[in-house]
Order: sequence, then structure tokens, then C-alpha cells
Amino acid sequence: MHRFHLAPENWESATLDESESHHCLNVLRLEIGDRATVFDGQGREASALIDSKNGSRVVLKISAPAKTPPPPCAITLAQAVPKGKNMDLIVQKAVELGATRVVPLLSDRTIVQLEADEIAKKREKWQAVALEACKQCGQNHLPEIAAPVPPREFLERLDKKSLLLIASLQPDARTLKEVLADYSSQHGHLPREVTVFVGPEGDFTPAEIALAKSHGCQPISLGPIILRTETAAIYCLSVLAHELFTPVRA
Repeated sequence: MHRFHLAPENWESATLDESESHHCLNVLRLEIGDRATVFDGQGREASALIDSKNGSRVVLKISAPAKTPPPPCAITLAQAVPKGKNMDLIVQKAVELGATRVVPLLSDRTIVQLEADEIAKKREKWQAVALEACKQCGQNHLPEIAAPVPPREFLERLDKKSLLLIASLQPDARTLKEVLADYSSQHGHLPREVTVFVGPEGDFTPAEIALAKSHGCQPISLGPIILRTETAAIYCLSVLAHELFTPVRA
């Protein structure tokens, strides 16, 4: 069944915005009386009947609303922007794997250098990619896509309550299982917030890695094989989702 994003501010009026209405009527060619599913991006989902049109916008009748709880751990992916369209892929997979937020990083070795007027456009594009991914995979929580920033700027405003990790090829890197086991032993529970840094092609510079460590980031190993940056991001999110979202069996 087709899924549409019904923004929280439009939930009471049950009216799709211009973009979703256009997709409903002109792309999918749905008609009055057809059924669909709507979600608000904050965990709420409902069945919907296409009831009428108000100008160019679709008015729905909503029934059987349900609430999807948020994941037990809020995961932020701090991803150095890769070349080409790989950031689109990373955002898409971050949605599928349950990330709460994606922060694009403009690191020293980032090939893509964005001018000030391009940053807002890129953020808008990646947020649209996230929304489409939610619609396709059935994710009811829409991750925030932050504006691209240098690693230093992001590190300086980080909440230090979060478990901070950085994918690393350094010899002092430990496995993610070891880091999570240590955290659980020290705090009596698994982390409720995790931020993981993934570098660009060529990795973060030694200075950037040292800066991250000085802010409390723990280096984690992704194994002996050197991974592409998009593979590293998917690997980190997959392991974190498995370790932190999967219920513990007695």
C-alpha cells in the first residue's frame, strides 16, 4: 500500500502538502476512495482514505492511528561527505537501519567542498532522500539530516553524555562489542545515545583523529579489510542496530 508523509502540523486537518498531493494524484494517479497509509515522521502511522480535494491538495479520512515507539538508543551518524552520489546511499541506509540523525561532515580530506550557498540545498536534498526512504521501508521515525559542518564545529557542540565512537584503522582501535561491553559494565545498561564518526576516502587526518579522541571519541575497528566509506557507515549502523535494538533473550 502506498505511504505518504502527513506532517504533524497537518495531522488534524488530514491534508497532504503540495508535494505529497502531487505525488498522490499526478504520479501514482490515485483517486477518491483509494486507500493508503500515512505517517508523521515522529512515530505515528494510520490508515487513510482519499476523501476529497481542496484545490490541489488531497484531504484524507484517517483511521486506526498507531504509535511506533522510538528505538531504545538514539544513533547519530557523523559521516564525512563522500564523492558522487554516495551520500544519498548512506542517508537511505541510515534510515533503514534506524539512525536518529545524520550529520554530514566537511573534513580536511573530503573531496566534495561545499560553498555556503550550497549547504542548505544539499541538506534539503538529503532530507528528501531520508523521507523517500521512510516511505519505502516503512520507517515511521524520520531522521534529522543536519547541515554539513567541519568535524571541529560538530565536536565542540556534542552532548558528552553520548557514547562517542570513531571508525579507525589505528592500532589502538577496539571492537564495537568490547566498547559496548565496557560501557554496560560501567553504567549498568547499554548506551541510550551513540554518535559514530566515519571518515572520507583516505580517512580522517591524524589531527582530526587526535581532536576526536580529545573530545572522548573511542576508536573502533571495522576489521582488517579497508572498507569504502559508504560500506563503513553501513557496517557501523548495522552492528549498532543489532547490538542496541535487538531485545536481550533470557
